[in-house]
Amino acid sequence: MDIVERYVPLRKAGANFSACCPFHSEKTPSFTVSPTKQFYHCFGCGEHGTAIGFVMQYSGIGFVEAVEELAGGLGMPIPRDDNSHHRQASERKAPLTELMAKAAKYYREQLKASAVAIDYFKSRGLSGEIAARFGLGYAPDGWQNIDSVFPDYKAPALLECGLVIENDQGRRYDRFRGRVMFPILDQRGNVIGFGGRVLGEGEPKYLNSPETPLFEKGRELYGLTQARQAIRDSDTVIVVEGYMDVVALAQHGIGNAVATLGTATTATHVQKLLRQASRVIFCFDGDRAGRKAAWRALEASLEPLADDKTVGFLFLPPEHDPDSFVRQVGEAEFRRLALQPTTLTEFLMRELKAEADLTNAEGRARLIHEAKPLLLRIGAPGVRLQLVKQLAEASAIAQAEVEGQCGLKPLGRRGAPPPPRSRQRPAPRPIDQALLEIVLQQPMWTTRLPLDLISAEQPHGAVLHAIANAIEHGELTSGSYHQLLEFFRGGPHEAVIAEMAGSLASADVDIGELEVVLNDALLRLRQTGIAREIDSLTAKARSAGLNQDERRQLTELLSRKRAGHGLV
Repeated sequence: MDIVERYVPLRKAGANFSACCPFHSEKTPSFTVSPTKQFYHCFGCGEHGTAIGFVMQYSGIGFVEAVEELAGGLGMPIPRDDNSHHRQASERKAPLTELMAKAAKYYREQLKASAVAIDYFKSRGLSGEIAARFGLGYAPDGWQNIDSVFPDYKAPALLECGLVIENDQGRRYDRFRGRVMFPILDQRGNVIGFGGRVLGEGEPKYLNSPETPLFEKGRELYGLTQARQAIRDSDTVIVVEGYMDVVALAQHGIGNAVATLGTATTATHVQKLLRQASRVIFCFDGDRAGRKAAWRALEASLEPLADDKTVGFLFLPPEHDPDSFVRQVGEAEFRRLALQPTTLTEFLMRELKAEADLTNAEGRARLIHEAKPLLLRIGAPGVRLQLVKQLAEASAIAQAEVEGQCGLKPLGRRGAPPPPRSRQRPAPRPIDQALLEIVLQQPMWTTRLPLDLISAEQPHGAVLHAIANAIEHGELTSGSYHQLLEFFRGGPHEAVIAEMAGSLASADVDIGELEVVLNDALLRLRQTGIAREIDSLTAKARSAGLNQDERRQLTELLSRKRAGHGLV
């Protein structure tokens, strides 16, 4: 609770605490934190987890980074193996981070003293407030200006973090000269790199920091730290191509924009973005280069995409980028366009159709051929199904034939009418569902289950088998509920666990009552097992007859069934 309260103001609500959910927009609190169970759950959007999961989701970081952030906030060292690769990497990064912070401070100070740099930003409509928010700076002309910032200009670390360049003769000079500077931050707000735009004539127009131990272009996004709150408020993130696009949109009140860093969009970028919001909109120029960049972003989105997330594309007129569009056309029109982007499926189908002549059989065959590798990469089954239907319609063949040609497994029998509603009272919960609810509260009780009687083909049974397997191999040891939630986060069983988390969030754990429910479920399970064996032996008796041992076994099972006993 204390950790969540660092980020979200909590109010007492009975035995638990509540707040408006930080992960989606709402006016009535549906976000609950249970101090006794040490986990959170939102009844509105379904987000759930432990303190570590909360920090991962809130900050958009990985498991290791979340543990480090929590430990750092408590002043606790993290024990590591002396030969740990992660420890060595952290020790290597620490001094580089300090150097980058000093350089960023120097560039900010130089901006204040440079009339030409100030005039440039003013000509782009930027205020001092926005310049401060993004830490904008200026690298003056001159070969070795940052020599005045660092005592040892020859230090290897300056070369390693990309602030200086060394030629073949061993002579060093500043990487950034005569450029306005855009600091690139990591999720903790540390400067890990820079982008510099040349003032006046010169090439390249934009110069980025090189790949360093701190900075990987394929993983980082410019402006994400500054945009995080606006992304949460809108549940939308807009991805643009340039630093000035991000800053200009923020100047006009559109604070949920980020930019890739001089490289094509990667799956890692998309994964990071989808942790932040339900909607990701890629905004590109409407020219040929913009559409090419959009297609690369589409391909990078296929695996990370989920059915409860959306990816869209906003194409501006060819003569505009987001910076010029918002300044000349206006913020209101940009927002209007962002509300109705081209969807991923629309863009994909439009591009595929443009490459195939659908008026003849060969063109329709080519459509399916080109779509196959894309369909196989789509991680969201609902999105894939919709695309299969559209492809079937466009190619004038049956949906099952599209699935067959693309090597896809059908997602279920189609055309079957829904089962009639029963007028009788609802059937009792399936045994494996009841058992899973118990095990989620007492994971170590999995060892008491007769797993041979529980089908791993059903969702709840599959989770029970997975928990038992993790316990058997020592991967789950404490038996705590929050450890169980985090262990399965991001895996195939998370959805089943999340579905149950809501009802369990407000339930009080009574060990005695759980024991009664467990014993009842186990009895039902064993009786079901008896019935299944009786049916099997009876069927065999009718068809081929039983041997002496089988007849004895059937007699014993019938006796146990009449007595109402379970299998021992």
